[in-house]
Formats: sequence, structure tokens, C-alpha cells
Amino acid sequence: MSMDAPTRRQFLAGPAILLPAALPSASLAAPAVEDLASVAADLRRYVDLGIKQAGGEGDNACGAWLAAELEHAGFAVERQYFSVPYFDPGRCELSCGAARATVWPQPIVVPTPVGGVAGPIVRVDADGNAAAPLAGALALVDLPHGRWSTALAPRIRGPIDAAFAAGARAVIAVTNGPTGQVIALNTDGRRPLFTGPVALLAPDDAAPLLAAAARGEHAVLHLTGRGGRRPAFNLVGRLDRGLGRWLVVSTPRSGWFACAGERGGGIAAWLALLRWASQAVRDHDLAFICNSGHEYEYLGAEEMLATAVPRPEATAFWLHLGANLASRDWHEGLGQALPLPGADSQRYLAISPSHLTAARASFAGLAGLEAPYSSEALSAGELTNILRAGYAPAAGIFGLHRYHHVAGDDMSCLSAEQVARAIAACRQLVQNVLAPA
Repeated sequence: MSMDAPTRRQFLAGPAILLPAALPSASLAAPAVEDLASVAADLRRYVDLGIKQAGGEGDNACGAWLAAELEHAGFAVERQYFSVPYFDPGRCELSCGAARATVWPQPIVVPTPVGGVAGPIVRVDADGNAAAPLAGALALVDLPHGRWSTALAPRIRGPIDAAFAAGARAVIAVTNGPTGQVIALNTDGRRPLFTGPVALLAPDDAAPLLAAAARGEHAVLHLTGRGGRRPAFNLVGRLDRGLGRWLVVSTPRSGWFACAGERGGGIAAWLALLRWASQAVRDHDLAFICNSGHEYEYLGAEEMLATAVPRPEATAFWLHLGANLASRDWHEGLGQALPLPGADSQRYLAISPSHLTAARASFAGLAGLEAPYSSEALSAGELTNILRAGYAPAAGIFGLHRYHHVAGDDMSCLSAEQVARAIAACRQLVQNVLAPA
């Protein structure tokens, strides 16, 4: 990995942020000490729960914690169970002579035999062009550089599908991105996306294997372990006052690793908003939803939308808190990554067009979020499912921070102050949207 890891782990606070005078948004005011302490505690608790793969120990423990928070705030809580894939890796390795590298088995995993799959290793470039015939080969697909999230992206799925169609026995994809670590990829949660074994390789480990491919050497891929399906659950907390006008706030909680920057800000905002709304939003019914199964192309969100939410016509506003609500920004030059006190600007806010003005006012000064998009022009993640189901007005925050979907997405990717500022903006947006005309 190209960054200075000790520096990154030690940098958790950052220097003070200088703010200009006459700020247009209350979200840029310094968070109250008690608010900041509460946000920091929620972020730490979420991250400390460890790996958040759907239906696993960390995901289930997180769900139990959030259910208790809902009950404490007076919500009636329902758990909605559904089935998700899982895979506990055994031997997951690509070897070629003296070169060996641990690989990430792409779910839903198509395993190799215990003895592995062998063949000549052939490089396939970012445009899908193979350096040699792929029949009987192991295709080493050198993906383009990006902040990747899903294997369904055409620039990822296309060359992998093409390699199998050309006769490759297995595919190893180099997930070239900003950290040098392997980037885990979301996938279909119901059936394998690919016809053969697929593994993901960290860019930092790829050089000797790419060199072996250039020499026309043979390689062996092992993808073994124990897998199947297991239950995961969504949470739906309702504070039904019989008013027939619902405010819905949702966020996912699951993911491939600890998901600090990816999910932590959304979880902390969800908690802060439910504590606030249960006391301050008295003229609406409240539904707070937390989904598992996010990494399986929003499988939990699909299950939830099918059965467990207020009807669109009874919903006054739906706010979805997706990935990268307020992850830390980084300097990426000078041969290493250096943490910054501000938030990563690669975060997006999409909202029903009638409320764009309210969104601009609420998020003014927050990098990335200060330029909201009409949801008729842009949406992503679960927000797309929500809009497709007919909910409006609706808004969602989403994005891919530098450490999205990598093992290094830890506490050093978070600033409690930046998360607190985003929470204040979300609260202001809810007030603006729900205000009587």
C-alpha cells in the first residue's frame, strides 16, 4: 500500500478548521460539545463491532444495538428476516512459481476444487483485450483505476464475462484504486454473477503476477472455504401517532469490512435524528429503518420496500443516509496519503426537484453536499429503489470515499466533527421539507 500507515493510524483528530464569517448555514456552526461527544461515541461503537458482512456477528450485534436505541426512544420495533449468502474463506491464493498472493473470493463464490484451478496466466487489459488466447487459461484482468463499489459496473463485469466466454477457467481481477488494497465488490445476492471462479487481487500484490503473465508462465488459483446462506435482518422502528403523515429515515448497516467511513456516518446520523425527531417532530408519524444485505445489491432494501414501510401516499418525506455521509478527506500526492480535517467531497445529495432550494440552504458550505442534484437526474444505491417505489419527496446521500470497500476503512477515516455538521444539515433539511407551506 502506498501510504504511510503509522501516520494514518495516529491521525484521528486533525487541526482546527478555520471558518469564514457570515456563514449561510447553521450546519457550519461548531457542534455543541455534548452533540460531538454523542456522535463520537456512536461512531466508535459502530466501528468497534468489527466486520459487518450481512448476517454475521458484527452485523447482528449492530442490529441488536440499534433495536435497543429505537426501543429506548419509544419506537415499536420489527425485525424482518431474509436470506443472504456467506463464505468463510479457507485457502484463497494465487500462486505462480515463487510469486504468491492472497486473493479475495468474489461472492457469490464459485469455489475451485481443493487442488485449485491451473493454467497459463494471461493478462487482460482494462478494455478487455487479452495478451494471449484465453482457452484453458487463468485470466488476470487489469481493471481500470477507480473508486470501485460493485461487480455489476460495466467496466468490471464486461471483461470478466468476456474472459469466461473466451474459455478462461477462472478470472483474477486487479482492483486498481487509490489505496493499493483489494476493493471488495458488491454483487447479486440471489445467484452467482459469474459462471466460474472469480478472485480479486490487491494492486499492491499484482506486479509479480503481471510479470509472470508477461512471461507466459502457469499459475494456480485456490478458492476454498465454507459457504451457503444464513439469515440477516432489517429493522423497522415505528412511532405511530395515528396522524397518517410519515417521516421515514433509513440507512444500511452492513458491508464487507468494518465500514467506518462507508457506513459509520450514516449510522451516527440515523441515531441522532431518531433521538431528535422522537421529541421534536410531533406532527408526523416516524419510521426509522436500518437495512442489512446492502452489499448484495441492496437485497435488504428490496425486502423492506416490499412489505415493511408506510405507503408512498402516506409518506411526507423519506431521507436515506447512504455511504460516505462525512468521511475524512486525504491528500493523495507526495507518495503517501496524508489525512485532512475536512470531509471527502466525493459525496452526493439527490432530492426531489421541488426541494432543491431547501437542500442548498441546509447543506451550504458542506463539500460535495452543497451542490445537490435533482433526483430525476441522479440517484444511486437504495435511493434508486426508494424512488422507483413511488416515494416523493425523497432525498438521499451517497458516495465513495478513498477507503470505500477496503480493509483500511477504519476509525482514522472518520471525523466526529464533520459527521456532526452533516447531521445538523440533515436535521435542518427535515425541518425545511416538513414545514407547513
